[in-house]
Amino acid sequence: MNLSIIIPNYKGNIFLESCLKSLRRQYYCDFEVIIVNNDSRDNSIQFIEFAPKTINWIDMGYNAGFAAAVNTGIRASQGKYVVLLNNDTEVEPGWLEELVHCIEQDEKIFSVSSKMLRFNERNLIDDAGDQYTLMGWAFQRGNGLNQEKFNRDSECFSSCAGAAIYRKKVFEEIGYFDEQYFAYMEDVDIGFRARLFGYRNLYCSSALVYHVGSGTSGSKYNSFKVKLASRNNIYVIVKNMPLVQLLVNLLFLAVGFLIKLLYFWRMGLGQEYWDGLIEGIRGSRNLERVPFSWRRLSNYLSIQWRMNTGLAEYLYQKLLHR
Repeated sequence: MNLSIIIPNYKGNIFLESCLKSLRRQYYCDFEVIIVNNDSRDNSIQFIEFAPKTINWIDMGYNAGFAAAVNTGIRASQGKYVVLLNNDTEVEPGWLEELVHCIEQDEKIFSVSSKMLRFNERNLIDDAGDQYTLMGWAFQRGNGLNQEKFNRDSECFSSCAGAAIYRKKVFEEIGYFDEQYFAYMEDVDIGFRARLFGYRNLYCSSALVYHVGSGTSGSKYNSFKVKLASRNNIYVIVKNMPLVQLLVNLLFLAVGFLIKLLYFWRMGLGQEYWDGLIEGIRGSRNLERVPFSWRRLSNYLSIQWRMNTGLAEYLYQKLLHR
């Protein structure tokens, strides 16, 4: 078994059938499918139980969150590579083949992100790899822009775990997804961590996925998501930035969080964002930080440069939307 596809499932009844049908059309056939059920109380459990025998399923018994669900799937997987896939997706027949081809180019590639397109606007990008900026903002590269602008493979800061392939053995070296995150930003965290260890994350322009987006959480912004993402933004910084890098970026980070606070306040979600920040600061003492090492100096510098260029790309992307 060369590859394992892991689908975390929560309220996925209306999406699972079309997602699995698209997987059965793959040109690349050496894979297993593992569905990790996060205590869905819809009909998706019955659907999984009567699915083809080639599909394995694990019932968590409660909603353990995205990070815990995918970690359970990764540990149960048999493949050399693992692919994480949201249940609210459909994939083109060549999708897996392209991801495998891309990750096999270099042993130092930890992950490869798909070209995710909007399900109902298939000429527009949903996510072309995630970027991270000086201001502590992670963003979906290309979101809302014409997909023709993203027809070249490139480096990204981290891969969107909604549709990405990972080199399984690297998890044993750098650790798994941090389950304290529950959901949101855990893919940025592990992409950051991989870069600290000298690995790369790429975007594959020929691995096409159609993504509904917020299919199970219900909306782009809500109280739950805003508070959790705010808290987890703090976690990413505390876990991965050494003290010197944190001090260098402190002004930018402070401005970034202030802008976000004002943005969500205008939307009526300012209190949730603020509560998330406070929870993140308080909870950071319990995080397992990546130890500083002088041997990683070139990696720190590379990450700093990527955060600089990430901010420039974010601003350019905003200009394109005007």
